[in-house]
Amino acid sequence: MANLSQVELQNLRHLISAKDTSYEKLNTYASQAVDPQIKQIFTKSAQDALNTKQKLMTFLNN
Repeated sequence: MANLSQVELQNLRHLISAKDTSYEKLNTYASQAVDPQIKQIFTKSAQDALNTKQKLMTFLNN
């Protein structure tokens, strides 16, 4: 792991958790959307949140 302080590690975990929550909510919204354009927006936003979460997790694996 990179030399992260306890505060940085705590903040990183908080950000990862927030992105995970966003991903779950946006997927739920996408599954409930009727309008195809709205569904696509929610789906893309969910994927973006997941990608960001995965990038943030790389800091934990280094």
